[in-house]
Amino acid sequence: MKKSGNIWGCDMVRILLIEDDDTIAFGIRTALERKGYQVTSGPGMAEGKRLFSGEISLILLDLNLPDGSGYEFCRWVKERRDTPVIFLTVRDDAQDITRGLDMGADDYITKPFSIPVLESRIRAVLRRAAKTESSGAGRTEGMNLYCGNIQIDKKSRRVSMGEGEVILTSLEYRLLLMLMENKGCILPRNLILERLWDDAGNFVNDNTLTVAVKRLREKLNGTSCIRTVRGVGYRMEEAE
Repeated sequence: MKKSGNIWGCDMVRILLIEDDDTIAFGIRTALERKGYQVTSGPGMAEGKRLFSGEISLILLDLNLPDGSGYEFCRWVKERRDTPVIFLTVRDDAQDITRGLDMGADDYITKPFSIPVLESRIRAVLRRAAKTESSGAGRTEGMNLYCGNIQIDKKSRRVSMGEGEVILTSLEYRLLLMLMENKGCILPRNLILERLWDDAGNFVNDNTLTVAVKRLREKLNGTSCIRTVRGVGYRMEEAE
């Protein structure tokens, strides 16, 4: 994702807002511009495609568009650049949220929402994007993955913190590996469960996943790198 300056200076952040409700679009655009963001807006997919460029730092995207869906536009964007996308929608069904996150959206905010909450989520997504850009998703060096002082040597399947080795079960290792390989991304619980079938074909159920996350955190000295996204799933990210 191309930036033109320090991401911490919001005057350097260019936001593309795709929202067909003129009143909502005006309110969001006005509030964010007062904070120094550069906001360009359009009412639908066609205008969004015309306005999108590598200079866009983040996209605020309504799901219900007059000429398509936010899902379609998100997919179109992600096929071209890994520009962060935040969905804005009245639809709060878990299936809708999971579908958006599965295709690469970085966050999902249901309407109505307050501008301070929106600003906070924008800053959080931009921080994650900046960390991913500077270190690489999962910060890979050969066969190694890193997050904070946690390291996975994929070749030897060895997990360590600092100089000490961390002994994990097969399930815990596969869970940590999945989180590390997708650092900065929200992994919905159902997606994790689908990928954690064991070699014998035994399905990992929801309660087992909850316990595995708890034990994994404990073995990693209570790490704050594994974040719970309430009602959705988990995300691996650098501790602040």
